Amino acid sequence: MAAVDAVTTAILKGRFEQIADEMDATLFRSAFNPIIAEAHDASHGIYDAKTGETLIQGKSGLPIFVGVMAFAVKAVIDKAGERDGINPGDVWIFNDPYDGGTHLSDFRLVKPVFHDGALFCFLASVGHWHDVGGNVPGNYNPAATEAFQEGMLIPPVKLYDQGAFRQDIVDILSANSRLPMSLYGDLNGQINALELGERRIGQLLDEYGVDTASTVLATLKERAATMMRAQIRELPSGTVSAEDWLDNDGIKDEPLRVALDLTIEGDRMVMDFSRSSPACQGPVNISRSTTVAACYVALKHIFGDVPANAGVLEPVEFRIDPASILSVEAPKPVGGYTETILRLIDVVFEAVAQLAPGQAMACAYGTINALSLAGHRADGQRWVMFSFFGGGHGAHGAGDGLNHGNAPISTATIPPLEILEAAYPVCFTRWALRPDSGGDGQHRGGLGAVYEIELLEESADVFLFGERGRHPPQGVVGGGPGALNRFSFTQEDGDHSPPMVSKMVGIHLARGQRVRLETPGGGGYGDPSQRSPDARKADLALGYVTEGKTS
Repeated sequence: MAAVDAVTTAILKGRFEQIADEMDATLFRSAFNPIIAEAHDASHGIYDAKTGETLIQGKSGLPIFVGVMAFAVKAVIDKAGERDGINPGDVWIFNDPYDGGTHLSDFRLVKPVFHDGALFCFLASVGHWHDVGGNVPGNYNPAATEAFQEGMLIPPVKLYDQGAFRQDIVDILSANSRLPMSLYGDLNGQINALELGERRIGQLLDEYGVDTASTVLATLKERAATMMRAQIRELPSGTVSAEDWLDNDGIKDEPLRVALDLTIEGDRMVMDFSRSSPACQGPVNISRSTTVAACYVALKHIFGDVPANAGVLEPVEFRIDPASILSVEAPKPVGGYTETILRLIDVVFEAVAQLAPGQAMACAYGTINALSLAGHRADGQRWVMFSFFGGGHGAHGAGDGLNHGNAPISTATIPPLEILEAAYPVCFTRWALRPDSGGDGQHRGGLGAVYEIELLEESADVFLFGERGRHPPQGVVGGGPGALNRFSFTQEDGDHSPPMVSKMVGIHLARGQRVRLETPGGGGYGDPSQRSPDARKADLALGYVTEGKTS
């Protein structure tokens, strides 16, 4: 490939990123489902034509999706190789969580992009669909013991076959959803995003040529790998260990360990998860590809200057026991993958804190608290409110943690209460910061939140899939832990909490009854005795802490 000057490289980097960002915006503005349209639980990227590796990711979607999608694109490459190859006009669709996926709610569309008859790259879109069947509306089933109880599983199949749309595939998908119109809108939004991306790539290649564009993409990947090696080389050599815990798997009330032995060898990093718990009966298992993608997200949090592409992982070796909760195969349930990858990110943060305290971040709140309320309106129409909720982020060497943010697996937003109240028969009677929930330290952990939701319809069923009910978010460098997660619901005989603390199915609400979430704060950073008196006075004045509390 011919050399490309630095200015052209910078211009094309921006152009490619703009294409991915525009694809994000197209889906966000056209999706029917608030989890995509408002919370931005979706993502787009540009992927290598031969390997499927991540070349460019959108900045508005979920980074965890971008990492996993490299495996998804490779799955399409492999499946196409077994059939009639990659053809212009093809679009593949699937949600297989064991083959480049996450969980069944996340549907992936993969489209090859050709220029002058030759394959240049793949574009991919992934979005969290509102309902894909299974035992529980909204699909976060904490009592699942196999994937069939979580929703429909679709392997890689063609949605478009050389430009011909396959309505039969859409008919199958729609027949397996409680909300087929939502599915229809989200699917078409993803199709439109891919078509727009293909046009923009074509315009770019017409202007700059395939050779120049390919050289720039290769340069960006090489730059990321070089910068990552340099960052690793600055860390002290040796091995450090960290471990954290999941409350339970929703079936058996026993803690599950996520353990990391992190080794630095010059400019190489070895991430060994061999000490983690074996695969479990309930739905907190994840696939190997999801584990790798979660580590990619964690490393990008720590080494923020490194470009976001496959080069980040070139100097990183993974050791994952195929029998562990971090590397399962079908039909093990994986619906609660979000909770496990958050714990993965936590142990990476805890390990790096031992090597480079200045770069370390304390653990964030560590659970999305997936909550579903579902029922029928007076006219018989089904409604399903599925949403996730925020909490406090961990403190760091430069300051306090973020109050009431979204999980560090994403750049998504928490759906606004106005949108949720407009769409569903519920009323938020409380939406506030949770005092005393951030971990103490030189820098305080961010605050969690309190949400209280009242049912306005005659009846509803409620399902919760959360974590951090027994094992709080940890601080680093001497900082204290954040508060534990708390969930309760009202019945005629008073308030109740889940027997397994953070997970429960089959909660029945009548009109006027409520559910209440009190989410964790983030861990603290540094010795609490080093927090300034002025900062403590400000915490008290703002209501972040109450009288008699130290943080």
